[in-house]
Amino acid sequence: MKMLEKSFGRHLRRSLNENDYRIKFISLYMMAILMSGMSAEAANPFFSSYKTPHQTLPFDKVKIEHFMPAFEKAFALEDAEIDKIAGNEAAPTFENTILAMEHSGSLLHDVSAVFYTLCGSENNDELMALGSKVATMQTEHANKISLNEALFARIKTIYDNRENLSLAQDQKKLVEDTYESFMLSGAALQGADREKYRELSVKLSNLDETFSQNTLKATDQYVKYITDKSLLKGLPEDILTAAGEKAKEKGKEGWAFDLSAPSFSPFMKYAENRALREELYRAKSTLATSGEFNNCEIVRDIVNIRRQIAVLMGKTTYADFALRRRMAEKPEAVYGLLDKLADAYMPVAKSEVAAVQGFAIGMEGKNIKLEPWDWSYYSEKLKSAQYDINDELLRPYFKLENVQKGVFGLATKLYGITFKKNPKIPTWNKEVEAWEVFDKDGRYLAVLYIDFFPRQGKRAGAWMSDINEQYRFNGKDYRPQVSITTNFTKATESKPSLLTFDELTTFLHEFGHSLHGIFSDVNYRSQAGTNVYRDFVELPSQVMENWASEKEFLDGFAIHYQTGEKIPYELVQKIKVAENFNVAYACMRQLSFGYLDMGWHTLTTDFKGDLFEFERKAWAKAIVLPQPKDCLTSTSFSHIFSGGYAAGYYSYKWAEVLDADAYAYLTRNKIFDTETAASFRENILSKGGTEPPMQLYKRFRGQEPGIDALLKRNGIIK
Repeated sequence: MKMLEKSFGRHLRRSLNENDYRIKFISLYMMAILMSGMSAEAANPFFSSYKTPHQTLPFDKVKIEHFMPAFEKAFALEDAEIDKIAGNEAAPTFENTILAMEHSGSLLHDVSAVFYTLCGSENNDELMALGSKVATMQTEHANKISLNEALFARIKTIYDNRENLSLAQDQKKLVEDTYESFMLSGAALQGADREKYRELSVKLSNLDETFSQNTLKATDQYVKYITDKSLLKGLPEDILTAAGEKAKEKGKEGWAFDLSAPSFSPFMKYAENRALREELYRAKSTLATSGEFNNCEIVRDIVNIRRQIAVLMGKTTYADFALRRRMAEKPEAVYGLLDKLADAYMPVAKSEVAAVQGFAIGMEGKNIKLEPWDWSYYSEKLKSAQYDINDELLRPYFKLENVQKGVFGLATKLYGITFKKNPKIPTWNKEVEAWEVFDKDGRYLAVLYIDFFPRQGKRAGAWMSDINEQYRFNGKDYRPQVSITTNFTKATESKPSLLTFDELTTFLHEFGHSLHGIFSDVNYRSQAGTNVYRDFVELPSQVMENWASEKEFLDGFAIHYQTGEKIPYELVQKIKVAENFNVAYACMRQLSFGYLDMGWHTLTTDFKGDLFEFERKAWAKAIVLPQPKDCLTSTSFSHIFSGGYAAGYYSYKWAEVLDADAYAYLTRNKIFDTETAASFRENILSKGGTEPPMQLYKRFRGQEPGIDALLKRNGIIK
């Protein structure tokens, strides 16, 4: 998934004024340091020029105590820049208003980039406490800008006259996006409504931060220690070894299992002990529903405040408000997509559940009611029986280092780019790798950070982040710095990191996001790379997943880590044949999240009811295997409550429609079609948000997408 930076005003996220602004500030600061007798080494690293390769951020030198002084200075510096723009006595122009804003806030961008990278990957109590303060400061700062009447008047003047200004396409889009951003941030509100918006937005920012912190703390809090090995029957030896090492790290005997993907997922797939599967499932499915890190009231407050903000903006629901900047545009269009897919996939999903239920009864020799904690276990058994394939059979061929070469190699085959590790680039953890990316002509393109493994304080899941976006300024092309973060299976004392097939596709997914950032070729930072509509941003990532089951791709790297044997043709064929195993059930699960998201964000009155009951009703149309009544997803649904996907979770299914259509076109001639890949790079990956996404897609594909390609790929229609 593409995880955006914390939102604190679009112009703040995109802004970077290069060295001219920073140098003035640095000079004054360094003079103060010298006058006070402080040594240069003691200076805050944010206040010095970065003597790093490609001016990458000084992650290795930043300490927690550096953040607050840096944030305070950064806010003050941008305040002065914005005041100068708003108070300009000259008539408003694209250059003295829109472009000047685009290049404001350099220091704030850098500090925020480092801060939120650490919050996602290196969080601790001290950083969390600081995060709560910073969230309030950033929201108040963003409000100060977006509610600046003189500034908005200048923007509106340019917007209203945009057709007469001889603007280039990207400039016109920048004007429109800037105006729309201010409108969505309350700029047109007057009097009491402006103050109400200011109050609600600060509250919402704090709630988002608290939700995120509670989810992380609740996840880290749960560990299941087991000392009786007989209870772990069915678990592969590799999983047991990893669990044993995890227990040892925590100073415990036996085996430790937690809720991170490399621990939780294989336990649910392979553990024969049904009671333990249920215990872990309930721990995962009741996360942050009670106790010290309870998110129940926070969910109520978040959805209510979002709705209240939408009403202030003249909209009935938050979905109506948020979808203004989505390809779907209206809630009706989202529900139309969800309903159409549900109608197509539900009959197949029901037959899949019936097949797993029947297999479970046959396997156990007695009647057994299939429960959610049984699904992965019996599905894996049925898949193995039908196709003679499972994760443990594939793992030996997916050594992480080889997979990484294969993924990089795919980009080389398609686009001609190459990668070189640079240990001199500072990172936020010794496990993080930094790679330089070069174009086919040898030109430097980007820095790519990769952070593979789970650890204490690291958020669950996988995501890509734009640490520094690409843009042009004063005749120079500033190249991007992007990161991929995952929680893959770690190496043990006896074996290297061996990935599951799902982890391989996850790598490809996040790598697709990174290519969107790496190939960016725009003038303005706010339009770079992944700065596109949320329901378009998943296309570059999801289309990459398709290569995971292609023999020509796997042949390039899938080698048995012990024998050196290339993955057998028969095994690749089994992957292909099994590709659509339980695909309808998986689709309905994704649709259930989309329905739940829309349920929360199409409320027309403040919610005061029971979260459990609401959730059951909101996603009822997509549920094939009901959850127990005491389980709840919303309290840990970070995508929509702290991750930027509110009223936008449907994007994953919409992107599947796009990616199925796009992949069929990309590979219509051959698997590694460099000519069509070049078109994809030129029309999709390099253009960012310079044009409406459907225009970009049609330029690449020649037509709008339909759902038939997805239905055919999944075997729903022939």
